[in-house]
Amino acid sequence: MEINPAKGPILQSQDLAALAEGFAIEGPVQAVQPLGNGNVNATYLVTDAGDRRYVLQRLNRQVFQQPELVMANLLVLARHGQARLSSGGLEAGRRWLLPQPLPTLGGKADLEAAESYCLRQGKEVWRMLTFVDQARSFDTVQNIAHATEVGRALGTFHWLIHDLPLDKLADTLEGFHITPGYLSNYLQLLQIGPSDHCNDSKYCIEFVAARQHRVGMLEQAKQQGLLIQRPIHGDPKVNNVMIDVVSGQAVALVDLDTVKPGLVHYDIGDCLRSGCNPAGEEYTSLDDVCFDLDLCSAMLSGYLPLARPFLTPVDIEYLYDAIWLITFELGLRFFSDYLAGNIYFKCQHAHHNLDRALGQFHLLESIEARENKIRTIVNNLCR
Repeated sequence: MEINPAKGPILQSQDLAALAEGFAIEGPVQAVQPLGNGNVNATYLVTDAGDRRYVLQRLNRQVFQQPELVMANLLVLARHGQARLSSGGLEAGRRWLLPQPLPTLGGKADLEAAESYCLRQGKEVWRMLTFVDQARSFDTVQNIAHATEVGRALGTFHWLIHDLPLDKLADTLEGFHITPGYLSNYLQLLQIGPSDHCNDSKYCIEFVAARQHRVGMLEQAKQQGLLIQRPIHGDPKVNNVMIDVVSGQAVALVDLDTVKPGLVHYDIGDCLRSGCNPAGEEYTSLDDVCFDLDLCSAMLSGYLPLARPFLTPVDIEYLYDAIWLITFELGLRFFSDYLAGNIYFKCQHAHHNLDRALGQFHLLESIEARENKIRTIVNNLCR
């Protein structure tokens, strides 16, 4: 059996089918195939004999060290979100789906317990979710209409969860999106690592050094009481937005493992960082990487009408800073993982994370060059 140190064993299809049938699905497994290209968990599409589809995932234990807390959050989210959806409030004619956890066969007796939704195989933990049918995702924004729907997806999700009490959510990833913590880790890696860096690494080192004084701006605003914590998605990239294949409307925001208390700015910044770069994280040429202002305007036009009622004027003031910081943060995380030996993100080759870091830093330069225009877009939409 082949082993991927960051992800655990790579199983054969018959092993995956046996795992899938350990959950309360409606029929025997017909097929299992890889799904998506996420950087953390191993994900598979399961089809049963009745052509019903499910999502089987192996949680990355290096990232999610307490999987039962992840599942507890998903249960809280599913129940709160379904109650909000049942009370109405969505635009007429729109559908919105929240993936639901499925219990294991042995867990059906206690549907309130998070452990009932975890299937353990040695040190590995698996879970099953309902599949969002008649929808697909894209790695990059396809056009202006798609950009608007991506923004609307995040706005809908924030509308669903903004009143979810924070004490009901566990912090499953302590330090996640706390950029000063990532900087501290990076500086330690830089100190203990080799000194003979390649030219691309030297560029990244100089890039971080020139900007590291800004990394505390959101955390400082939080500590001063200017920004408050709310429930957040944590990873609302473009490819986590599901688009209805017929209507072209956003119908779900998936990959919910990172739902936790945090600043909505982390979500807004990450959504625009990923959505306004037509080249995507896995770019072909650095020359294609840029921050597209038209896509930015479209995404915010989709997001703000839904989120504006619970955003404060100070929240709005920090939107540009959020875009800047989350882009810097991801570049820093990619580069740190490269220096650490590629232990967090899935990689196709040894320099994959270095290439990703270069892409994010190039994108950040584009954002910096457009700062005034981005701020103008925000101000005009919030008048």
